[in-house]
Amino acid sequence: MIAVVRPGARRAGRALVTGIGGFTGRHLVDHLGELGYEVWGTAAPGTAKVAGATFATAEVDLLDEERLRAWIADARPEVVAHLAAASHVTQGTPANTYLTNIVGTRNLLSALAALDTRPRAVLLASSANIYGNAPFEVLDESIAPQPANDYAISKLAMEYAARIWMDRLPICIARPFNYTGVGQREDFLMPKVVGHHARRAPTISLGNLHVSRDFSDVRDVVAIYAKLLEAAPAGEIFNVCSGVGHSLGEVLAMLREIADYKIEVFVDPRFLRANEVHRLVGSNIKLRRTIGRVPSTPLRQTLEWMYEHAERRQPATNAGSIERAASAFQLSDQLTSEKDADSPWVVAVPAQAANSSSSCEDKLDM
Repeated sequence: MIAVVRPGARRAGRALVTGIGGFTGRHLVDHLGELGYEVWGTAAPGTAKVAGATFATAEVDLLDEERLRAWIADARPEVVAHLAAASHVTQGTPANTYLTNIVGTRNLLSALAALDTRPRAVLLASSANIYGNAPFEVLDESIAPQPANDYAISKLAMEYAARIWMDRLPICIARPFNYTGVGQREDFLMPKVVGHHARRAPTISLGNLHVSRDFSDVRDVVAIYAKLLEAAPAGEIFNVCSGVGHSLGEVLAMLREIADYKIEVFVDPRFLRANEVHRLVGSNIKLRRTIGRVPSTPLRQTLEWMYEHAERRQPATNAGSIERAASAFQLSDQLTSEKDADSPWVVAVPAQAANSSSSCEDKLDM
């Protein structure tokens, strides 16, 4: 299945994107299309039809080795961005997380290596979750991994499994830190806080407002992925991050100015940690040396984009319902979260408040 190449764009080659229906995948498809790529994409069975999508996808289970190999042989991609992953362990199972992230990736790389003409670049999206709760304020690629949950362990294992094909495929690995933007689900912290402001909710309950974390704009992240596909730095690992830290208090101050009102914030002691790392950001020095300038949208601009989009989509909502819902959310740091790194300051929903009919995207970034 082929996505439409943007009119007037130069022909850049054929790109395969796995997880094309997920938050990051949708933005990457748009960006690659603007660069002139003919984009082919895979989505998990039952998820190929994405609301509002302008691209077509093939439903391919990464664990169906025979079907995957046949489809890859038909696609014959020149560059590959592997985004598909089991990303929500709390609503899936550890077994599914390990199977999808390790065996699924292995099946993909095996199929790519079997092609007569192999891709010139293969990007694997790992996660900064693999660093765990490292006691350093700035993390570069030399920091020893200390994964602290099944998702992080599975991503680190995926990195090791990829080494089997590094003599046959030009593989590079991206470790994205927090990132956010339009289209991200509201069970992540940034879109949830933005949504509260767009609805002009009276209150919100959060944790430590002073810890500082690294946030990027999803549009910058996909632009970096495209630059890495162009540079094709085989065998290398890169942090994908802004290198700038912002506290949740700073985020709330920005939104107060953007929305022109002040939400009442309750700091819930249950959400505080005794040994919280005060400042945690990534180093993108290695990335800059490889691709040159690293795009970095100021966080305020990202929040304005998200707020304007959320405000347009807001129906009239009962304020009391919002206030009751707000108390259900808790701040959970990326590096100890069970959730994926699409923007991993995550809002955890207690079991009794969770929607039992979660979409597949809640489990798979596909």
